[in-house]
Amino acid sequence: MNLNKADITVSAVKKEQYPKTIIPEFAFAGRSNVGKSSMINKLLNRKSLARVSGTPGKTITINFYNIDDTIFLVDLPGYGYAKRSKKEIESWGDMMGDYLNQRAQLKQVMLLVDSRHKPSEEDKMMIEWIRTARPEDSVIVIATKTDKLNKRELKENLEMLERELDLTENDILVPFSTKTDEGKITVWDMINMIIE
Repeated sequence: MNLNKADITVSAVKKEQYPKTIIPEFAFAGRSNVGKSSMINKLLNRKSLARVSGTPGKTITINFYNIDDTIFLVDLPGYGYAKRSKKEIESWGDMMGDYLNQRAQLKQVMLLVDSRHKPSEEDKMMIEWIRTARPEDSVIVIATKTDKLNKRELKENLEMLERELDLTENDILVPFSTKTDEGKITVWDMINMIIE
């Protein structure tokens, strides 16, 4: 991937707004504030292409980032943010269901979890959805914010995440830090392997 061009194509709330292309898409799912937007910026060597906020639940649209007209990176709205109305949560669920279940261009969903904490029930539900809806895919989990742990803590927490998420030998757990570049090359290698 040359990364000559990276821009946001659309922020969608319904499938009629999705890009009308056959370009492969790689989606990032995870709790609010887990670091999806920061990770996309790091992958693309940009400071603020994907909007980063300290306020959880800020991303409420599906954001499609066009990379060299070759792939889309897709930033999904974060889940688990309590300060949403029931109507907003239902609307979020419908939007996510439409995209994750029906989008033919979707090649891989990568789940982001915070390396410092046990995965939430929503994280476990998302893993189950990926396993059920896309049984041919390996589950790819990206453990974010690894720079906030020392080596011993990180080793213990990665082992805990493997156990809690019931990861198998076919699944992939990638430690990732936007501060140190840890995991950046690994994520790109996985994307390149899938599209080759």
